[in-house]
Amino acid sequence: MKPTTTLATHTTDDGSKLVLQSHDGHHYLRIDGVQLMSTTASSSEQQMAEIACQLVPAKPRVLIGGLGFGFTLRRTLELTPPDATVVVAELLPEIISWNREFLTEINGTLLDDPRVTIHQGDVCDLLARASGPDRFHAIMLDVDNSPDPLVQKGNARLYNRRGLEQAKAALHPHGRVVYWSANQDRAFARALERTFAHTQSIPAKAYPKAKRFTHTLFVGDR
Repeated sequence: MKPTTTLATHTTDDGSKLVLQSHDGHHYLRIDGVQLMSTTASSSEQQMAEIACQLVPAKPRVLIGGLGFGFTLRRTLELTPPDATVVVAELLPEIISWNREFLTEINGTLLDDPRVTIHQGDVCDLLARASGPDRFHAIMLDVDNSPDPLVQKGNARLYNRRGLEQAKAALHPHGRVVYWSANQDRAFARALERTFAHTQSIPAKAYPKAKRFTHTLFVGDR
């Protein structure tokens, strides 16, 4: 049996324990023993980028809320031109440092791409400041377990009425926001419909050969 190696740990401000582990060539992030993400299941994160980037114009501005293991960022860079601006907001500095230290073998040196700007802080701050030419053509929010927070309870404000309005205001006209969710959520889908001109709830698989659609991508077009 191949061993599981703990690479790094971090205790969040609210006392939750994050653990980064490797096993048999794959990486896993757990919080209080519950698996939050892994390199074995990244299809829905990549699909989120594909859906979000369908409408971007030349020289787009893109915002990704939540770095994770970098799969959404990698796919976004594959889909956007050399003059794109891709801003990644990550609340936990440990996630940024772990990507640099432990995950370059998975997704390369994504954070060093000249198109990428890393904002270590709350994505809500960037949404609140986005106006005029600094608005985004595409926003991807893979923060916590949305809309039901798992890591930081404060992340719930991204998914309430005010948070949806804030995301809408941060988009250019005809821009698109995509929310990643581990679950279906009819109440959130209805809230999205009340805020955006056109919405979709798209089932997504965790990995290509999965038999079931276990995740949901909520889409809102301004």
